[in-house]
Amino acid sequence: MVDTPRGTTRFTDEVRDAVTGRAAALVIGALLLQLAFIASYVGAFHKPKPSDVALGVVAPAQVAAQVTERLGALPGDPLDPRRLPDEAEARRQLHARDIDAALVVDPRGTKDTLLVASGGGASLAQATETVLTRAEKAQGREVRVVDTAPAAAGDARGLTSFYLVVGWCVGGYLCAAILAISAGARPANVHRAVIRLAALAVYAVVAGLLGALIAGPVLDALPGSVLGLWGLGALVVFAVGATTLALQGLAGVVGIGLAIGIVVVLGNPSAGGAYPYPLLPPFWRAIGPALPPGAGTWTARSIAYFGGEAVLGPLLVLGAWAAAGTAVALVCAARRGRRTAAA
Repeated sequence: MVDTPRGTTRFTDEVRDAVTGRAAALVIGALLLQLAFIASYVGAFHKPKPSDVALGVVAPAQVAAQVTERLGALPGDPLDPRRLPDEAEARRQLHARDIDAALVVDPRGTKDTLLVASGGGASLAQATETVLTRAEKAQGREVRVVDTAPAAAGDARGLTSFYLVVGWCVGGYLCAAILAISAGARPANVHRAVIRLAALAVYAVVAGLLGALIAGPVLDALPGSVLGLWGLGALVVFAVGATTLALQGLAGVVGIGLAIGIVVVLGNPSAGGAYPYPLLPPFWRAIGPALPPGAGTWTARSIAYFGGEAVLGPLLVLGAWAAAGTAVALVCAARRGRRTAAA
């Protein structure tokens, strides 16, 4: 039997005291979260390319089918063309966010018109213009671009909506984390959980208003209804905060990491901010509309540039996160209270 030097034993004990097993597990979890962050953002943004961009096609009846078929057969399937009766209908669907762009073919000349809406995402408008310019040039035609919903002068590349929603999301999970950790990661009883949810609701109302005022009147970065943005901000903050409280009720302090994983690691790169959905890889395009950052970004852009069109679905998504988070947080608190009383 070999004796362990006393100095080695003392050092080992100090290491165990400095880094407990629980702390080591949390550090490993932080490493995994960091790697997931890198993989998610690089995976979503490293190679953006248009795929199935919803394109309305307005063309004379004798060539409409041919133009639509030709654009739909481009290599890589960048476009998803569909025939529309006239330019007025194309503009209506573009404003309603049913399509991403529209090509109006001029039967009497060689210069067609591409209708875009950069307020919904400048990178998507530019990518669509690039694809159609190349396709039209191959047919000996030119493209004139008309922006029907341009981004505001203070809204660089239409990213203000995205950053505003990201800020609201950060506030939501930070507020929830502070409320829970200040007195233990798990709610002790239903009364405490209700009080925390009520405090979160007050915080959400204030944060929503201040965010809308900063992005709108203060910095003049985002047009649209301040009242509408205020309501959206309050819903986003509460939805994210309630989800964080629910995850903390289920997993303790680890729930904070789970909330960051959902909102930051998965939600932000799939939100359609820097690259709208048609430019994202399939995985991120699929999950984006179902997560708070994506639903919030879509709604903020609709309020700012499209008169509040096409917001019912995203608002239902945010409402579902808020309702589910509230319900789970209360159930976890009730169960915790019963276990405490029994003990």
